[in-house]
Amino acid sequence: MPDPLNLTSRSPRLSLPFLFAGQAQKEATVNEALGRLDLLVQATVAGQQTAPPATPQDGQCWIVAANPTGAWAGKAGAIAGWCSGAWLFAAPTAGMRVWDSAANHVWTYRTTWQKQVVPALPMGGSVVDAEARTAIAALFNRLVAAGLLSES
Repeated sequence: MPDPLNLTSRSPRLSLPFLFAGQAQKEATVNEALGRLDLLVQATVAGQQTAPPATPQDGQCWIVAANPTGAWAGKAGAIAGWCSGAWLFAAPTAGMRVWDSAANHVWTYRTTWQKQVVPALPMGGSVVDAEARTAIAALFNRLVAAGLLSES
């Protein structure tokens, strides 16, 4: 896929390019829209990093970390996806979530990308309720296993 078109008429959330009346080469606009949908719907990333991988596979995506280099320079925080031989970037919006297949957890975008962290297990107090603590610990373990919380 060649560099994305610089069209001013785009959808507000996913920045999908709109076709316009009498447009020549409509396939370029439609192909960019399909590439962006493939990147963002049920989004999965292979981690967060500052530089593009040397040999990305079609469909692979990453969260661009702070101070990016190379083809990702100036794209910090974006989702970068390799699509048909070119990088396609998507700016995140508040509430966007992506699954990180490398770290086995979910990233959520607020003003930056954040992962849910396991709260500290309960401790202290004058009465120790071992059953309640065991139940809470089991709940945390299930949330980690489901990828909703991360241990680090």
